[in-house]
Amino acid sequence: MRPLVISIFAVFIVAGVVLGALNADLVTYDFVFTQVHLPKGAALLGALVIGWLLGGLAAWAGMQSRHRRRRDATKPLPPAS
Repeated sequence: MRPLVISIFAVFIVAGVVLGALNADLVTYDFVFTQVHLPKGAALLGALVIGWLLGGLAAWAGMQSRHRRRRDATKPLPPAS
């Protein structure tokens, strides 16, 4: 199993290097306060990383709310007076 995972990982690394090499021309991102010039490959990688982080954050927030609801549902009720 381990050699299969390593070989798949190597294929993705090679594909990323080729993608970055073929898309070496610059793109300009114009924000309100500054301009950023990046190669297309770096911009694509940055978008991928930002999407991965935001997706992980959304999944974490969903799991936290589920755990909180489950914890509150199993909390013992105070005795009636």
